[in-house]
Amino acid sequence: MFTVVALISLVVLFAPTAPAGSPVVKGLDKVVHAALFGALACTSRWRFGSGLRVFLAVAAYAVLSELIQRLLLPQRSGDPYDAVADLAGATVGWLLAANGLRRAR
Repeated sequence: MFTVVALISLVVLFAPTAPAGSPVVKGLDKVVHAALFGALACTSRWRFGSGLRVFLAVAAYAVLSELIQRLLLPQRSGDPYDAVADLAGATVGWLLAANGLRRAR
């Protein structure tokens, strides 16, 4: 499952174009970012364990992806608010995964 989510993240974050336009689309973009990184954190925790390094790797990917968009992909623009949504989603996903693992035991 982690591999599927990671591949989806590559498409969503680094595709040549991103949806743009109305404030609704911009707001929905933040929801997509949060959900994507929530799924990444959750599946990372299931796949690699609950060590702090695993969470920090997901967090670093969140920030790095926005920097790559801003600096290396001229058709994309890195957004600090996307990074905030990414980190918020990662935190929620990490905590949900912990709760799910506790219930499974």
